[in-house]
Amino acid sequence: MTATTETTDTMMQISKQTIEILKNFASINSNILIKPGNQIKTISNYKNVLSQATVQETFPVEFGVWDLNKMLGVISLFDDPMLDFQEKHVTIWGGKSHVEYYYSEPKLLTTVTKELKMPPAVVFASLDEEDVKEIQKAASVLQLPDIRISSNNVGGDIILTVMDRKDPSSNEYSFTIGNIADETEFNFYFKVENLKMLVGDYNLQICENSVAKFENRNFDLTYWIAMEPDSTYKAG
Repeated sequence: MTATTETTDTMMQISKQTIEILKNFASINSNILIKPGNQIKTISNYKNVLSQATVQETFPVEFGVWDLNKMLGVISLFDDPMLDFQEKHVTIWGGKSHVEYYYSEPKLLTTVTKELKMPPAVVFASLDEEDVKEIQKAASVLQLPDIRISSNNVGGDIILTVMDRKDPSSNEYSFTIGNIADETEFNFYFKVENLKMLVGDYNLQICENSVAKFENRNFDLTYWIAMEPDSTYKAG
């Protein structure tokens, strides 16, 4: 910003953490509608991944972005940019330069229209930061498309396996993420491509044959990810 530009309550800087969250949300859906306040949400085009975060900033207006990566790229052009949110556009200031970035029509965007009512969870586990990295690395190196979270009644462990459901002879990568006391049997399947979480520590709650909730343990960031229809659950 120039020395003659007055600061108003529509202006703010966006923290590095919020930028990282927005980059992550762009991997779930390239467009987003942000409403006034400090909560941002996104949902995939197929409605099988929903994410919500409470951020440090309080946005003053509702605004839609058609290409979130493009807008983040524009912001990255400046060192310590200041954003001024107006009715139809945001002005991004950096030193003597600025860009006017116009909002998209909300009706063109994939938006979260109602609150998710999650059924009671039947399985609880946890993923540490290194676990999330392992999943992503194993899936990439071994070219595996699926994840199975299953019970092991011999040892009472909850096992996460990166695998290919369509190829029984394919390589598999497994590790323990929790334990279960009774003889409950389950095989919950997810697509690797849907687990687009920021690397971090998560508490995991899984509902019977429907959805899993991944809740970040360090800040207010949550993902709800739908499981595949051939998932099974039998209470002990």
